[in-house]
Order: sequence, then structure tokens, then C-alpha cells
Amino acid sequence: MPTEPGERPPLPALLTRAKDLTIDLLHHRLEDQGFTGIRYRHGSVFRHIDDDGSRLTVLAERSGLTKQAIGELVDELERLGYVERAADPGDRRAKIIRLTARGAEGQAAAARILVDIERQWSEHLGADRIALLRSTVQDIVALHSGESPLA
Repeated sequence: MPTEPGERPPLPALLTRAKDLTIDLLHHRLEDQGFTGIRYRHGSVFRHIDDDGSRLTVLAERSGLTKQAIGELVDELERLGYVERAADPGDRRAKIIRLTARGAEGQAAAARILVDIERQWSEHLGADRIALLRSTVQDIVALHSGESPLA
């Protein structure tokens, strides 16, 4: 972070630290609610899986990970009871990865927890500051990804 006493850390480093703290809080709260074993790396599946399931190749493409890496994550989540493999109705030779009922509950719990974390930030820091932060970060993402800023 800072190289000189009193030097401010770079903003990208602060954003990373905020993300890391938020993810740690998310996982502690998930654990407290009984969703054991979920780790940061599992987000590569949870964030990218379709409601009706996704092929492993699609999850790998969306996450930017290799098929082997995604396969290992799916294996872990399957052992934990959060996903299952099923025959693809469009191609019986292929498998679809889909959330189990428990996996869908965990995904919904994570969404609620993240909304609650943002609500707490608004209470402590002010809704206007959090709205400005959201807008600014969305603009930064759009600037570097070519995406249109979100309203």
C-alpha cells in the first residue's frame, strides 16, 4: 500500500480492501445461517449459473476460469450439497450443473446479506454518499469495460 509515511493508498487498493472485507462478512453471515463451506472461489459458480442450470463450459467461459478449475469448484459444491449434475435435456451426452434447493437458498441468502450490508453502509455513512459511491464505481466499470453506465 503506501510507500511513504502519510502517503494515501491507491484507490484501487482501497476498493480491493473494501471488497475483501465485504466478502469476508458475507461468508461469516452465510456460515451463521447454516450455509457451511461456501468460499470466495465458489462465487465463480454461484454468480454465473443460470436459473435452469448451465453447462460446465458456459460456467468456465463466463467466469474466465478453465474447465478444469470450474470442474473442481463444481465437485466441491456438489459434495457440499449446493449443486448437482443432471443430463442436459437438449443433449443427453452433456451434463447441466444446477443449484439444488439448498444451493438456491444459499444464493438467495447471499443476495439478502449483500443488500443488508449496503443498507448498513447507508445508515452509517449516509444514503447520499453510498448512492454517489455506487454511481462512481459504475462509471469506473463502464469506463474500463466498454459497458454503458447503469442508471
